Parts: sequence; C-alpha cells; structure tokens
Amino acid sequence: MSRLLNFAAIAALTLTVSAGSVLAQDFRALAGQDLQTARDELAANHPAPVVPGPASQTFQSWLDRGLQESLAKVGQVNSGASHAYLMRYYAAGFRDSNITARASYDTPSTRFYASSWGGIATGWRNGQYVVTYVQPGVRGAPPVGAVVTECNLTPIEEFSRAKLDLWEGDLNTEAGRATTAPYLLWNRNNPFAGGVPSTCKFKVGNRRERDFEIKPQPVTPANLEAAYRATVYTPGATPLSLETINGRPWVNVHSFADDAGWDAFNGVLEGQLASLQDAQGFVLDLRGGSGASNLGSTARGYGVLNRIWTPEYTATRQPTGGDFTYRATPGNRQWYVDVIGRMQQDARFVFESPQVIEQTQAILAAFDTAIAAGQTTFTQPLPPIAANEAAANPVQGPVLVLVDAGCSGGCLDTVDLLSRLPNVRIAGMTTAPDSIFIEQTTIRLPSTYADLSYGHKAWTSRERGNNQPFVPGQGLTYTGSPVDEVAVRAWVATLFGG
Repeated sequence: MSRLLNFAAIAALTLTVSAGSVLAQDFRALAGQDLQTARDELAANHPAPVVPGPASQTFQSWLDRGLQESLAKVGQVNSGASHAYLMRYYAAGFRDSNITARASYDTPSTRFYASSWGGIATGWRNGQYVVTYVQPGVRGAPPVGAVVTECNLTPIEEFSRAKLDLWEGDLNTEAGRATTAPYLLWNRNNPFAGGVPSTCKFKVGNRRERDFEIKPQPVTPANLEAAYRATVYTPGATPLSLETINGRPWVNVHSFADDAGWDAFNGVLEGQLASLQDAQGFVLDLRGGSGASNLGSTARGYGVLNRIWTPEYTATRQPTGGDFTYRATPGNRQWYVDVIGRMQQDARFVFESPQVIEQTQAILAAFDTAIAAGQTTFTQPLPPIAANEAAANPVQGPVLVLVDAGCSGGCLDTVDLLSRLPNVRIAGMTTAPDSIFIEQTTIRLPSTYADLSYGHKAWTSRERGNNQPFVPGQGLTYTGSPVDEVAVRAWVATLFGG
C-alpha cells in the first residue's frame, strides 16, 4: 500500500498552502512569477534531488532547462487559459505524473472542450492516429477508420508532439497517447500549439494517402462530448455498481473519488459475497478508475478487495513495503505539522485511528531529528502488517481485472495487490504509469490562478518501478475499440472460455 496514512479517513485533511494573492491581471508577469515560484518550491522540497537513480536525473535535467524554455514562451501568455497551459507545460515536463499544475478556480469540464474544430476526432489505435468520429452532416471528411499520416506538411509524429505533448499529456506514455488523441485536430485555445490544421493526409484502407481539407464546423458541446466518448472509454453517471453479465458478476469500479457513492456500493458488495466468491468467477472492471488526485484512492481500492477476499487474506498478499525516503526540509516538515493538527481536531478520527496519528507523529519526530543533525534525508519503514499466513482464500473462481489508460494513482496501487492474488489475470489495455514520488503537497502559486502539486516522499523500494504501467500479458490485451461495450464484453467472455 503506497500511503502510510489511512487516507480514506483523512482525505479531508489534505493541505493547501496559500502563497499569497496578486491582484494584477498582467498574465505575462503572473506566469513568469508562478513559473519561478514553482521551480523554487520543487528545488527546495521535492525528494528527487536527494534520491539517486533515473527518476532523479529526469527531474534534475528539467528543473532549470524547463524553466528557461517556459519563460521563453511567457510573451504569448495573454489570458487565463494560456497561463494555465504554460504552467501545465512546465509541470508535465518533469515526466512525473505526481507533479501537476492546475487552475485553482472552478472551470467547466475541459475534457470535452474545443474553441473550434473540423467535426473530426481521432484515437490512438495500435500505434497510429485513427479517425474515430465524424460529425453527422460533415461533407468531404475522412471516414472513420482512416489513419492520419501528416498535417500541414508535417509528419504526424512531429505534429502530434508539437500539438499535444506536455500541453495535454505525456506522449512518452501509452496512456498519454490514448487520452490526448481526440484533441489532435482540435483547437483547444492553446496559443502555443496552434489551432485546427488546414489540411491533413489520411490513408484509407489499402489506398494511397490523400489530402483532406479540415473545414471549420460549428462548435456544439454535445457533439464534442460525443466525439470524445466515441474515442476514449468514459465512465457513465454511476461509476460504482455490480451487474450480472454473461452469467457472472461484473463489478464496476470506474472511480476512486470520495463522493462516488461508496457506502451504498460497499453494502451491495457485502450482500453479494456468495456470488463473487463462487467458482464461476467474476470481472472487476477498473477502466477509467482515476485515483491520481485523491489521497484516499488507495484505501478505497483496498476496501473493495478486503470485502471480497477478507482483510485477513489480503494482508498475506500485500506488496512488500520497504522504506520511504523523506527529504528533511522545514517545508516538508510543516506538511506533517498541519496534518497532525487537523487529525487531532477531528474527534471521530482520534477515536477510530489513533495509530495513524502515532505513525504521523513518529515521522514528524524523525524530521526534527534529521534537521537538527543537518541531514538532508531520512528513511522510515512502512509499518508492519499483521498477517495470518494460515488465512484461506475465500474466492474459489477465476477473476479477470479490466484496466485501461484511465487507471491511475490509487487504481495502480489496487492492481499491485490484485496482481499478487491467486487466479487473478490483468487484462485490457495499458494503464497510466505513476511516479515513486508520492503523497501530495499542494501550494497556491502567487497569481492565485494555479496550484502546484508534487509528491513529497519517495517510495524508493516499491516493487513496481518509477513510471512503470501495467501492461496486460499475451492473450490478455484488448485491441478492439475501447468504447464498444458489446465487443469488450464478448471478448471478456472468451477469456473465461465462454
């Protein structure tokens, strides 16, 4: 389990520190100030500089180089949107999923947003950008299934890098390719990446490539959402549920958010344990299960597994803990001071989780000892897990776990445990990766328009490596359309021999 604290209970204790407020609306000045503050905060407190290895080298190589590259683009910042894109660019350049810069204010969902488009969406399919959606009524558009090979006389790999990489996601990862692909031909109001291309080459079947003009179409939110949903698997309004599909239970966990409806869902699980533990087996569907921004997501996932397999049995299979490495700085120490204070103000938490407070106080004491001694780091082991090795596995049948590019954060921690349980297979599509730098500190940047988040401790002994996703094994990779539920369910049935 990647989180020392019981974050299911203390998610509400997440710390956000305000770095002040700036009233001026000169977005260029605000962006420059925010970039420098982000760089200085990371240099002062992120654990990467004191942890050896490739993850540290990647961090160090971008810290100042990325700052200079970003500052060189400040002249193009003229709005809140361009400010947000430039901050995202700098944060994403660390290639660390736990370093993010996000708008601090409420905004409409940007997932389905474009300021202009050609009525076309593309998806990442087997290493290529493929047309997945054409708005009804658009004439002269490439057909669904056509492969994009070039736009504006630029090879598509070069074009996609300039348009999407770091601005929308990390194109060095399979998950980043999949989740950003719909935006390849859209204008997302990013002045650094250009708008809708004028012409692109598409290859249709075995025919020769041909040019298509990308003609601007009216922007309709419903069509943009339809285009995205035709491309990337997107959970519906009920992310937690239990169904019966092809005669066996199908457990849907498409969200790890605290407000997903866990009390009711856990009650349903507990009422269906007999069928879940039966010899016929079941499907655990984690597609779209983002847990990247929720500190309680690991505990949520473990809670599902503990209900199905029992805590006594899962304790015997949990991944090896090892040590956490902490960077001993006053800033990192303050995070624990504030968290302990909030824990102690919550009477229910004090009553239910005194051991968590004790563990956190021990970390704070270790900070004090290390700082007093002039040490730059210290290590703390994960608390030991009381495991009954004689505990029996209550699940008699095979279990298929479905994952995709949307599985991140606590979803990955959950799959870490699932992959160690007997008769469990991980299937579907490659997940997101995640960093070994975990447990978020979040600060408000000087403009007050953006928050910087980063992992403030390093799980250097984690069995799954830094930025390593789960890749389904041979015969367990789904290569069809990720949004075709009929096809997905038929394919899953074949894996059970049905």
